[in-house]
Amino acid sequence: MTTVHSPVNGRVVGLPAVPDPVFSQAMVGPGAAVDPARGPQVAVAPIAGRLVKLHPHAYIVVGDDGRGVLTHLGVDTVKLRGAGFELLAEEGDLVTAGQPVVAWHPHAVDEEGYSPVCPVIALDAGPESVSGLVSGPVEAGDPLFDWH
Repeated sequence: MTTVHSPVNGRVVGLPAVPDPVFSQAMVGPGAAVDPARGPQVAVAPIAGRLVKLHPHAYIVVGDDGRGVLTHLGVDTVKLRGAGFELLAEEGDLVTAGQPVVAWHPHAVDEEGYSPVCPVIALDAGPESVSGLVSGPVEAGDPLFDWH
């Protein structure tokens, strides 16, 4: 079992609340979503492993067991072309769960007309593999769900 941690401070809203059908309908995998607090934030690694993909708005960490977790900082934020995001790690880095990866400001995402809601996805997993989804407020690094 892998415990996936919240990458940001905020409130768990679940995937159906993500305003993008690719995430809300779990087309890329099951998981959770966090509506981030609107102050400046540092998004952290949701699991320990290698940072195999790193963009200003999204990153994937793959653990030693081969399980990959996608963190997407907002919806359609790729259109911001990195504006408002600062990389704190490098692609290929080994990271621990809770290690800083990207600094960003969810309020600035709001101001640009995009949703700052953050999908956290268990890649290549079936819906039955995720359980124990927490609800309510979370801090970056708090357990979010379990991946069996």
